[in-house]
Amino acid sequence: MKSNEGIQILELLKKESIESFVKDSETIREDATKNILKLQEETRRNYNKKRKEAHHYKVGDFVAIMRTQLGTGLKLRPKLHGPYEVIKVKLKDRYDVKKVGQHEGPNITSTAADYMKMWGRIT
Repeated sequence: MKSNEGIQILELLKKESIESFVKDSETIREDATKNILKLQEETRRNYNKKRKEAHHYKVGDFVAIMRTQLGTGLKLRPKLHGPYEVIKVKLKDRYDVKKVGQHEGPNITSTAADYMKMWGRIT
C-alpha cells in the first residue's frame, strides 16, 4: 500500500523538477538574448564600417530618382527618372520630390536619398 509520506515525497520531487526546469529555461533564454544582442552589435559595427554618409539635399535641388518598378521591356530604358525638384525634407534621409517638365515617372513621390542623384552630375 502507498503511504501518505510516499505521495508527499513524490509531489515534492515533481515540484522540484518543475522548478529546476523553469530555472534552466530562464537561464537558457537569458543566454540566448545576450548572444543575440552581441551578434546584432557585431553586425551593426561591420555594416557601419563600410557605409558612407548619405548625401543631404535641400529644398529646391534638382535630382534624378531611380526606377523602382520593374517589368518587361525595361532593359534599354534609362535607369533614372528626372529631373525632379525636392519640395520637402523628411526625417532619416527621406524626401518628397515633384516632377519638372514632361517625362516618364510619377508627378509627386516620396523617395530615399539612396535612390537619388544630383541632376547636375548626370547631365
